[in-house]
Amino acid sequence: MAIESSTFSPHRAGARDFQRVEGDELIQRYPSLRDGSHLGAAEWLPVYYARSIPGGAVLREVYDEIKGRILDGLRALVAEAPLDGLFFDIHGAMSVDGLDDAEGDLIMAIREVIGADVLVSASMDLHGNVSDPLVSQVDIITCYRLAPHEDTWETRDRAIGNLVDALQAGIRPRRAHVTVPILLPGEKTSTRVEPAKSLYARIDEIERRPGIIDAAVWIGYAWADEPRCHGVVVVTGTDDAAISAAAEELGQAFWDVRDEFEFVGPPGTLAEGVDAGLAATDTPYFISDSGDNPGAGGTGDVTWTLAQLLADERLTAPDAPTVLVGSIFDAGALAQLRRYGVGDPVTVTAGARIDHGPHGPVTISGVLEGLYEGDPDAGGIAVIRVGGLRVIVTEFRKAYHAVEDFTAIGLDPLAAQIVVTKIGYLEPTLYEIQRGWTLALTPGGVDQDLQRLGHHRIQRPMFPFDRFEGAPDLTARLFG
Repeated sequence: MAIESSTFSPHRAGARDFQRVEGDELIQRYPSLRDGSHLGAAEWLPVYYARSIPGGAVLREVYDEIKGRILDGLRALVAEAPLDGLFFDIHGAMSVDGLDDAEGDLIMAIREVIGADVLVSASMDLHGNVSDPLVSQVDIITCYRLAPHEDTWETRDRAIGNLVDALQAGIRPRRAHVTVPILLPGEKTSTRVEPAKSLYARIDEIERRPGIIDAAVWIGYAWADEPRCHGVVVVTGTDDAAISAAAEELGQAFWDVRDEFEFVGPPGTLAEGVDAGLAATDTPYFISDSGDNPGAGGTGDVTWTLAQLLADERLTAPDAPTVLVGSIFDAGALAQLRRYGVGDPVTVTAGARIDHGPHGPVTISGVLEGLYEGDPDAGGIAVIRVGGLRVIVTEFRKAYHAVEDFTAIGLDPLAAQIVVTKIGYLEPTLYEIQRGWTLALTPGGVDQDLQRLGHHRIQRPMFPFDRFEGAPDLTARLFG
């Protein structure tokens, strides 16, 4: 079960937010199982998988329903024959109403069904959180090594391969766990740039050491206010001394570069981004509406940025250059827009139905340039032309994080002067085509200014929130 949840977002993930996969479709989802490269002598049995795009905390009844489906599926399998291993595919930053450690709760419940002897291997996002219950119950645990996450499937395959290898070798690995008191947004810890680039580059050499199976560094998830939110290092292997030394080495390396983390893209205000984009001669110029990034947990309906764009006559004039704006969601607005035909003048009020803190709903008056149905995430989609602006209004939450998200609705980012989208660091296809970029420090549930959000439940002291009088305790603790 996978979702990244901002506890600062008023959105609540409901049943519709989760895509469900089971049966043979679940086996086919994983390349290494589909092509047989990690089958070995194993028989893979599908249980259940539910995944949502990032958002707010999950409604408790939805979590309980999905958890129940997973446990029922496991009970049915265990009743037929004992299990040897389990692949636990999670994100790691799921928040659930009423729980402080959702993944820990889930794996503890799973252990009650499958027993203590079944070997468990987990794949996680490096923006996940590794709690004591989680690391105590998962025998082999790994996470992405790239941000943006271009190694998502490689990481899952590694977790599957680690599981098969350990079962075939008849070993039960142990974990060395180091807590690193650092909490930073992903946009300051991208592996595209230093110091994260070099920090993660150390993993290959560590994994080649005798007695070590896997090494992983978690940046942690900054937009949840939970005690488990902080940096973590876990090294897995068969030699206690080797894994402990490696975990402490990586933990110290992480701590030593804490002051070097900076935004991966040029930060600035929205106004500075618009000025730079209009002045650009090499385009498209991208502006990240980072405070309301649905890919990190934002609601996707914060209107603060859209309101500023609509008030800028340089963008709304009839001869203004093309500026794509993705997006704002409002089911009621879509219902109204469906009454019109493409080419009709329209006026609709949209947004701020969930997160109305920074700005209220905005009125959009223009021409209906496109109307589309059937998007798996967005449902219905409308494009409204207001001078040079092409405002995307969706029925449900959707992240416009890839070129094809725009081209699917007739918008070509390459032909635009500016592309404004609710994102933090640019995902690969957008990064490839950008010719200039401002990471706009806008408000929302995933505000880059963590101090502005007001964490009060995280462990203290924590960098960069607090001063440290001395070095933190980076001693490895052994699990397993």
